[in-house]
Amino acid sequence: MDNAIIEFLSQYIELTQEEKEVITSQNVMQFFPKGTMLLSAGDYARECYFILKGCVYSYYLMDGEVKVTDFYTEKQPITPISYTTKKPSEYYLECYEDCIIALGNQERNADLMKNLPRLATIGGSVMEDQLANQRMKYDDFVKLSPEERYQNLQENSPELLNRVPQYLIASYLGVKPESLSRIRKRLTK
Repeated sequence: MDNAIIEFLSQYIELTQEEKEVITSQNVMQFFPKGTMLLSAGDYARECYFILKGCVYSYYLMDGEVKVTDFYTEKQPITPISYTTKKPSEYYLECYEDCIIALGNQERNADLMKNLPRLATIGGSVMEDQLANQRMKYDDFVKLSPEERYQNLQENSPELLNRVPQYLIASYLGVKPESLSRIRKRLTK
Protein backbone atom coordinates (compact mmCIF):
# COMPACT_ATOMS: atom_id res chain seq x y z
CA MET A 1 0.00 0.00 0.00
CA ASP A 2 2.83 2.39 0.84
CA ASN A 3 4.10 1.84 -2.69
CA ALA A 4 1.10 3.75 -4.07
CA ILE A 5 2.34 6.97 -2.48
CA ILE A 6 5.89 6.31 -3.63
CA GLU A 7 4.66 5.60 -7.18
CA PHE A 8 2.60 8.80 -7.16
CA LEU A 9 5.50 10.98 -5.98
CA SER A 10 7.91 9.25 -8.36
CA GLN A 11 5.97 10.76 -11.26
CA TYR A 12 7.47 14.07 -10.21
CA ILE A 13 10.86 13.25 -8.68
CA GLU A 14 13.23 10.30 -8.42
CA LEU A 15 13.31 9.23 -4.78
CA THR A 16 16.24 7.65 -2.99
CA GLN A 17 15.67 4.58 -0.82
CA GLU A 18 16.19 6.74 2.28
CA GLU A 19 13.56 9.23 1.09
CA LYS A 20 11.12 6.39 0.42
CA GLU A 21 11.62 5.12 3.96
CA VAL A 22 11.05 8.59 5.45
CA ILE A 23 7.85 9.04 3.41
CA THR A 24 6.59 5.61 4.44
CA SER A 25 7.31 6.29 8.12
CA GLN A 26 5.44 9.63 7.99
CA ASN A 27 2.23 8.23 6.58
CA VAL A 28 -0.68 7.63 8.85
CA MET A 29 -2.90 5.05 7.21
CA GLN A 30 -6.41 4.47 8.38
CA PHE A 31 -9.30 2.20 7.45
CA PHE A 32 -12.66 3.87 6.80
CA PRO A 33 -15.76 1.71 6.28
CA LYS A 34 -18.18 2.38 3.45
CA GLY A 35 -20.43 5.33 4.30
CA THR A 36 -17.86 7.17 6.44
CA MET A 37 -18.03 10.94 6.05
CA LEU A 38 -14.50 12.26 5.70
CA LEU A 39 -15.81 15.82 5.47
CA SER A 40 -19.25 17.37 5.85
CA ALA A 41 -20.54 20.70 4.62
CA GLY A 42 -19.93 23.31 7.30
CA ASP A 43 -16.92 21.50 8.76
CA TYR A 44 -13.31 22.60 8.49
CA ALA A 45 -11.00 20.15 6.69
CA ARG A 46 -8.06 19.41 8.94
CA GLU A 47 -6.60 16.67 6.79
CA CYS A 48 -5.79 15.89 3.20
CA TYR A 49 -6.05 12.36 1.83
CA PHE A 50 -4.36 9.91 -0.49
CA ILE A 51 -6.51 6.96 -1.54
CA LEU A 52 -4.64 3.68 -1.22
CA LYS A 53 -7.69 1.45 -1.62
CA GLY A 54 -11.35 2.19 -2.22
CA CYS A 55 -13.51 4.95 -3.67
CA VAL A 56 -14.50 8.32 -2.22
CA TYR A 57 -16.93 10.73 -3.81
CA SER A 58 -17.55 14.43 -3.32
CA TYR A 59 -20.98 15.99 -3.56
CA TYR A 60 -23.18 18.93 -2.66
CA LEU A 61 -26.63 18.61 -1.17
CA MET A 62 -28.90 20.98 -3.06
CA ASP A 63 -32.57 21.08 -2.15
CA GLY A 64 -32.14 17.63 -0.60
CA GLU A 65 -30.68 16.20 -3.81
CA VAL A 66 -27.14 14.80 -4.10
CA LYS A 67 -25.05 16.50 -6.80
CA VAL A 68 -21.88 14.45 -7.33
CA THR A 69 -18.84 16.48 -8.36
CA ASP A 70 -16.04 13.90 -8.37
CA PHE A 71 -14.89 10.37 -7.64
CA TYR A 72 -11.48 9.52 -6.17
CA THR A 73 -9.96 6.06 -6.39
CA GLU A 74 -6.60 4.40 -5.85
CA LYS A 75 -3.49 6.58 -6.20
CA GLN A 76 -5.43 9.84 -6.15
CA PRO A 77 -4.89 12.68 -3.70
CA ILE A 78 -7.72 14.74 -2.24
CA THR A 79 -6.94 18.20 -0.93
CA PRO A 80 -10.28 19.67 0.18
CA ILE A 81 -10.71 23.35 -0.63
CA SER A 82 -11.46 23.93 3.04
CA TYR A 83 -8.02 22.51 3.94
CA THR A 84 -6.36 25.23 1.89
CA THR A 85 -8.72 28.17 2.52
CA LYS A 86 -9.37 27.48 6.23
CA LYS A 87 -13.06 28.15 5.59
CA PRO A 88 -15.95 25.75 6.21
CA SER A 89 -16.47 23.18 3.49
CA GLU A 90 -19.40 23.62 1.15
CA TYR A 91 -19.42 19.98 0.10
CA TYR A 92 -19.19 16.43 1.45
CA LEU A 93 -16.55 13.73 1.05
CA GLU A 94 -17.92 10.24 1.65
CA CYS A 95 -16.41 6.77 1.34
CA TYR A 96 -18.43 4.92 -1.25
CA GLU A 97 -16.45 1.73 -0.58
CA ASP A 98 -14.39 0.51 2.36
CA CYS A 99 -11.22 2.60 2.09
CA ILE A 100 -7.65 2.61 3.24
CA ILE A 101 -6.41 6.18 3.16
CA ALA A 102 -3.11 7.85 3.98
CA LEU A 103 -3.84 10.98 5.99
CA GLY A 104 -1.85 14.18 5.89
CA ASN A 105 -2.10 17.31 7.97
CA GLN A 106 -0.17 20.54 8.14
CA GLU A 107 2.05 19.43 11.00
CA ARG A 108 3.02 16.10 9.41
CA ASN A 109 3.43 17.71 5.99
CA ALA A 110 5.68 20.44 7.43
CA ASP A 111 7.73 17.78 9.23
CA LEU A 112 8.04 15.81 6.00
CA MET A 113 9.18 18.90 4.09
CA LYS A 114 11.71 19.64 6.82
CA ASN A 115 13.11 16.10 6.58
CA LEU A 116 12.90 15.96 2.78
CA PRO A 117 13.25 19.49 1.38
CA ARG A 118 13.38 18.09 -2.17
CA LEU A 119 9.69 17.23 -1.84
CA ALA A 120 8.84 20.90 -1.50
CA THR A 121 10.01 21.39 -5.09
CA ILE A 122 7.29 19.09 -6.42
CA GLY A 123 4.44 20.59 -4.39
CA GLY A 124 3.74 23.15 -7.09
CA SER A 125 3.75 20.52 -9.82
CA VAL A 126 1.31 18.30 -7.94
CA MET A 127 -1.04 21.23 -7.33
CA GLU A 128 -0.74 22.35 -10.96
CA ASP A 129 -1.68 18.86 -12.13
CA GLN A 130 -4.64 18.71 -9.74
CA LEU A 131 -5.86 22.14 -10.86
CA ALA A 132 -5.41 21.26 -14.53
CA ASN A 133 -7.38 18.03 -14.08
CA GLN A 134 -10.18 19.86 -12.28
CA ARG A 135 -10.25 22.53 -14.99
CA MET A 136 -10.45 19.91 -17.75
CA LYS A 137 -13.32 18.16 -15.96
CA TYR A 138 -15.14 21.49 -15.58
CA ASP A 139 -14.55 22.42 -19.22
CA ASP A 140 -15.80 19.01 -20.38
CA PHE A 141 -18.90 19.37 -18.23
CA VAL A 142 -19.66 22.76 -19.77
CA LYS A 143 -18.90 22.04 -23.43
CA LEU A 144 -19.85 18.37 -23.85
CA SER A 145 -23.32 16.88 -24.11
CA PRO A 146 -24.33 14.32 -21.45
CA GLU A 147 -23.78 11.56 -24.00
CA GLU A 148 -20.27 12.84 -24.76
CA ARG A 149 -19.53 13.12 -21.02
CA TYR A 150 -20.59 9.49 -20.58
CA GLN A 151 -18.36 8.40 -23.48
CA ASN A 152 -15.50 10.39 -21.94
CA LEU A 153 -16.06 8.58 -18.64
CA GLN A 154 -16.08 5.23 -20.49
CA GLU A 155 -12.73 6.07 -22.09
CA ASN A 156 -10.95 7.65 -19.13
CA SER A 157 -12.43 5.90 -16.07
CA PRO A 158 -14.19 2.72 -17.21
CA GLU A 159 -13.68 1.08 -13.80
CA LEU A 160 -16.03 3.64 -12.21
CA LEU A 161 -18.91 2.35 -14.32
CA ASN A 162 -18.57 -1.04 -12.60
CA ARG A 163 -17.82 0.28 -9.11
CA VAL A 164 -20.36 3.05 -8.68
CA PRO A 165 -24.16 2.79 -9.00
CA GLN A 166 -25.79 4.36 -12.02
CA TYR A 167 -27.71 6.97 -10.00
CA LEU A 168 -24.40 8.43 -8.77
CA ILE A 169 -22.92 8.30 -12.29
CA ALA A 170 -26.04 10.09 -13.55
CA SER A 171 -25.65 12.79 -10.89
CA TYR A 172 -21.97 13.20 -11.81
CA LEU A 173 -22.92 13.59 -15.48
CA GLY A 174 -25.64 16.09 -14.60
CA VAL A 175 -28.57 13.96 -15.80
CA LYS A 176 -31.40 11.97 -14.26
CA PRO A 177 -30.97 8.18 -13.99
CA GLU A 178 -33.64 7.65 -16.66
CA SER A 179 -31.68 9.85 -19.09
CA LEU A 180 -28.51 7.89 -18.39
CA SER A 181 -30.39 4.65 -19.16
CA ARG A 182 -31.47 6.09 -22.52
CA ILE A 183 -27.89 7.23 -23.27
CA ARG A 184 -26.51 3.78 -22.44
CA LYS A 185 -29.15 2.10 -24.60
CA ARG A 186 -28.37 4.38 -27.57
CA LEU A 187 -24.64 3.73 -27.25
CA THR A 188 -25.03 -0.05 -27.14
CA LYS A 189 -26.92 -0.13 -30.45
